[in-house]
Amino acid sequence: MSRAVHVPYVLEQDEDGVWCASAQLRPGVGAAGDGPTPEAAIADLRAALAALIAEVGVPPELTVTLDVA
Repeated sequence: MSRAVHVPYVLEQDEDGVWCASAQLRPGVGAAGDGPTPEAAIADLRAALAALIAEVGVPPELTVTLDVA
């Protein structure tokens, strides 16, 4: 079984050219990632979110899609 959790995120480039992505699972609980490209920052954010979700679980406020096929 796979599970998709849809988390809105913000992607910005800082003054040094580093891309930063951030997202909140719920108020006060969030994750961030960075990298030299937007794709790298999002990949880093995904890894951080996966670790955070494994630790605190999926908040009921987020959309959860189940694929049981």
